[in-house]
Amino acid sequence: MPFDLPRRLAAEALGTGLLVMAVVGSGIMAERLTDDVAVTLLGNTLATGAMLVVLISMLGPISGAQFNPAVTLAALLGRQLGAATALAYIVVQILGGAAGAMAAHAMFAEPLLAWSTNARTGGGQWLAEGVATFGLLLTIAAGLRFAASALPWLVGLYITAAYWFTASTSFANPAVTLARTLTDSFSGIRPVDAPAFIAAQLAGALLATVLAGWLFRPDQELRT
Repeated sequence: MPFDLPRRLAAEALGTGLLVMAVVGSGIMAERLTDDVAVTLLGNTLATGAMLVVLISMLGPISGAQFNPAVTLAALLGRQLGAATALAYIVVQILGGAAGAMAAHAMFAEPLLAWSTNARTGGGQWLAEGVATFGLLLTIAAGLRFAASALPWLVGLYITAAYWFTASTSFANPAVTLARTLTDSFSGIRPVDAPAFIAAQLAGALLATVLAGWLFRPDQELRT
């Protein structure tokens, strides 16, 4: 990459922070504007999908715009990142996500940290997180292979759709999941529920990585 590691880490922290800010802030704004849960979810969805398009377009050339430990894990397994760099990416993603949650709270005059009481648990929710993350990683792998210039839109549109077809509303991101334990608002998740979500996300990411390694590789590459 043409950018050194400190700039790449800054881009990952900034991008994850802004993503979480969009998720948490739009949830708070929507809750204040309407009592209709469907309308609140729609507002949350549109803000998140739109922010992903912007962030990937803006910061992708610097760091790859991963903003997600599951994506970083896939990059590590694909030897696109070394172990030390991948670990550094994950650390700054988690820290950036936490900072984004606090910034969203500050904008809406909420306590900077508020542990979530929003229960999100059960087999259906865990399966949904596995499916959501599997689809996200497959979208990224296919986009990088066949439509790199469209990748910001592919990811943004996938997450916009997955908010609505998954029972969990598609967290699909361990760093964002941890950040959402820090907000007792619409987008939050109880800390006790986060580990199962993260385990399901990592399982979905690993499955997608294995499938993509076979599905998107032409026969002639396999023979060389």
